[in-house]
Amino acid sequence: MKSIRIAAAQTPEFRENVGATLDYAVKVAALAEADGAALLVFPEGFLQCYLVDEPSARRVALDFTSAEFAAVLDRLPKSGLVLVMGLIEVDDGRLFNTAVVVERGVLVGRYRKAHLLRGERAFEAGKESPLFAIGDLRFGINICYDTNFPEAAGTIAASGASLILCLSNNMMPRDKAETFKERHNAVRGERCRETGLWLISSDVTGERDGRIAWGPTAVLNPEGQVVAQLPLEEPGLLVFDFPCIEPLSYRD
Repeated sequence: MKSIRIAAAQTPEFRENVGATLDYAVKVAALAEADGAALLVFPEGFLQCYLVDEPSARRVALDFTSAEFAAVLDRLPKSGLVLVMGLIEVDDGRLFNTAVVVERGVLVGRYRKAHLLRGERAFEAGKESPLFAIGDLRFGINICYDTNFPEAAGTIAASGASLILCLSNNMMPRDKAETFKERHNAVRGERCRETGLWLISSDVTGERDGRIAWGPTAVLNPEGQVVAQLPLEEPGLLVFDFPCIEPLSYRD
């Protein structure tokens, strides 16, 4: 059976410090590539931080036609490792919670978060769920809260993918974090069982201002079982040999 090595980073937060974020991303990418990974996933909102109030989000948002975004792409590896990274995008004045897919410093595509929390009113919802490919691997993207909606995973399955990339940011007040600690993988596992897809997640970790993020950064199989996971509350790199199986026929 063919396989492709994929990786996900469990990272600290970098609040409005794109330079430090990129320094960290480049180091992690070098580690992933040295370990033979073809795909590396970073968390939701990773580039500028997960900022949801409109003034802050608008202050750091990037227009993909801008020189600032071109400079970001220029910092990323040109060696062939495909990076998927969360960021805040502005397009014609509209804000989006976006994941970009970048290969050799070139923007291959993007996914905009479709299901928004009440606290994400600054953003507009995305309308499209594109399919991406690396060799025999076909994947789609969900961002955090998207995984609470079966149709989000179902759309990816119907496109012919075999893997969901789940970019997350679960920096929460401690009491809420305790409540959801075991639920993140449980909810994602439901989507895997419904669709027959695999899933790999990437999340932040650390503490600030009475909030805590444990992760999890994990791989789940089509039965919804956790088959690989990083230790909670520790930055790290999860590397996994993903079997490039033919996707199951999926019908909503």
